[in-house]
Amino acid sequence: MSKEIIAVLPDSEQKHWKSDHLQAGFTKHIKLIGRNIIQSSIEARHDITLDSMDIELFDTALQESGLTDEPVYCLWDFAHVNDVSYTYKKSITKLLYNRNPQFKLIVFYHVQQSVSILVESFAAVVPDGLRVLVTENRQQALDAIMEYEKGNLPEPPAESHAAIMKRNFLAYLVRMSWFDMFDEHISVPPFDDNYYTFFKAIEAMQTDLREKEKEKEMELEQLKQDYEQKITDAVIKLNAQIELNKKQARESEKEIGELKSRIANQDMELTRVSTAIAEKTTALRNLLDQIYALDIDQDQKRQMTDSCLSLIETETIEKRLNIELTESDSVFLSKLQKKHPHLNQRELRISLLVKLNYDTREIARSVGISTRGMESIRYRMHKKLGLGKHQSIKTYLSDLAATF
Repeated sequence: MSKEIIAVLPDSEQKHWKSDHLQAGFTKHIKLIGRNIIQSSIEARHDITLDSMDIELFDTALQESGLTDEPVYCLWDFAHVNDVSYTYKKSITKLLYNRNPQFKLIVFYHVQQSVSILVESFAAVVPDGLRVLVTENRQQALDAIMEYEKGNLPEPPAESHAAIMKRNFLAYLVRMSWFDMFDEHISVPPFDDNYYTFFKAIEAMQTDLREKEKEKEMELEQLKQDYEQKITDAVIKLNAQIELNKKQARESEKEIGELKSRIANQDMELTRVSTAIAEKTTALRNLLDQIYALDIDQDQKRQMTDSCLSLIETETIEKRLNIELTESDSVFLSKLQKKHPHLNQRELRISLLVKLNYDTREIARSVGISTRGMESIRYRMHKKLGLGKHQSIKTYLSDLAATF
């Protein structure tokens, strides 16, 4: 019979029907046996822990074998398997209750003692109508499938009370552990039953797990509320910052507009002053030419020409001082006035000329005072600016301009 099964049930395997679990130290293989038998086996040099089920690999083999919509048999070779991870156990729920196709029969073989309880637990929670068998080797597993296909697989023998209690106990544990089912009613046997204590214990554990689940949900809800509040606070802060930025931008635009207006007015005034200076300079030069042409005492002529030349020089300096005002100079004056509002207009002008490196004599002529008067003004400005005895006005103003 075995030779006949081997002849009619050839193995087939694609190169990509495998998954390497390098950290766990094994390779999982999927094979198609005959037409509708899927075999899962492990290639390893030592005993291993199954870390994941590779459902995607299983799906690929079914698709490429044309078995997606057909019931199949499943062989599970547990050789080298001495433990199973929790992740693998949870994956069993997807395999049993969220799978297409349906399984006709699942057969485990080469099952070690350390994982036999896992197989029994698995069998305790399979859907109605699905049989789970355990055999010693692959050939016995194939024989069982052939007999099932022929309809010759005998019905399982009637279970003893101990076997029923064990299966129910395992089923309750699995549904709580693998399926997260904490509300299932626990059928506790009578008080005088030998298994009463076990089922009362599992009932108590179910209650504890249910309470822990509620606590976890409350903690998650609290975390959710906390993070939502943090997000709300962050959004409020962000919106407030945006509004502040808009306000500052509007104020800056307004200030820039005012400065541009002031610059335009100053440009007009400078143009008027420059024109007047040019006219006065021309008139003085004409007067100077006329003085040169006079037939008068040379000393008197020299005094008159010196006075004209001095006036021409003063007008030239004044013109140069007025023309050199720029937008940055206007910004400097505006900032200086805000920082030292007690400075008058003449002191502000003097401050600008000091920053522009004009000497005391030129500044004095520009504002129409004597050099000694200019020194008195600088002394008073030194105090108004709050400078120390050894601090320089020019250094202070240059440093102030560099910060804008």
